[in-house]
Amino acid sequence: MMQLLTCWVVSDGKPGMENQCIGLAEALGLTPVVKRVSLRSPWRQLSPYLRVGNRFAAGPGGDPIQAPWPDLLIGTGRQSIAPSLAVRRQSRGRTFTVQIQDPQISPRHFDLVVVPRHDKLRGDNVLVTRGALHRVTPAILAEAAARFAPRLAHLPHPRVAVLIGGNNGVYSLTPAIMGEVAEKLVNLTRSHGAGLMVTPSRRTGADNEAILRARLSGLPAEVWDGTGENPYFGYLGLADAVVVTCDSVSMTSEACSTGKPTYVIELDGGSPKFRAFHDGLYKDGITRRFDGTLGTWDHQLLNDTRGVADELRHRLAVHRARHHTQ
Repeated sequence: MMQLLTCWVVSDGKPGMENQCIGLAEALGLTPVVKRVSLRSPWRQLSPYLRVGNRFAAGPGGDPIQAPWPDLLIGTGRQSIAPSLAVRRQSRGRTFTVQIQDPQISPRHFDLVVVPRHDKLRGDNVLVTRGALHRVTPAILAEAAARFAPRLAHLPHPRVAVLIGGNNGVYSLTPAIMGEVAEKLVNLTRSHGAGLMVTPSRRTGADNEAILRARLSGLPAEVWDGTGENPYFGYLGLADAVVVTCDSVSMTSEACSTGKPTYVIELDGGSPKFRAFHDGLYKDGITRRFDGTLGTWDHQLLNDTRGVADELRHRLAVHRARHHTQ
């Protein structure tokens, strides 16, 4: 039944946000059609507050938004809102619309809204998560671990996946912090005999990456150089513990979904929303601050994607039954 449904993912193309939508669709057993939109003026500047003529909002620079309309539309980001509202209206409500993250307008304009608990939006059709939705599943991790195991067989246990982000709108990864983190990672190899699997990101910056590589040179560590297949899932699947910088809710949520001890590297800066997110995970005993040591602890698995998918599956069935009897 569910696999016969058609599904669109509508976004502005930002990978971190788009993957949340795709992860939810995949958790339903669906293979979505991804629509990356670019709004034309004046909707580009005024969305989501301009709600007149939304069927004209999608510009020629993005994918077309036109019939046949999907059974399910999962959108995220400001640019997805006008197309979502247009599809809901033109399908006469048959398309079930899901918006991930606070749309900044009333949730009544959608069939379901999914927000992290550090957002304040609440309502009958609002689902609240602890972290971000994502595509990480036990099956994906197991498959990637098997594929990368031969390449990483030389690394000793405990193996630590190190996910390094970098500068964004609220956080700053300075060379001083990078140096301190690198020394703590070096300590893991010496005091715990750890093997390190390190993946920098585009936001890490060349200087910080150079510091990391220099300090870990000659140690049991692989620092991904950005070539070939991304080993991200392989690192998570093969890790005994995960260390992640605090600048990405998505990376932290993915790390926590593995069920492995997850340590957070605090960076300079922050915002009330990020602070609430991390403090919530610390309080729940899911993550700990990275201090250069390793331990083990039991914690509840962070699996928001499956929980949201289960609730969406139920609501979608009710919605379809109502519209197919009209």
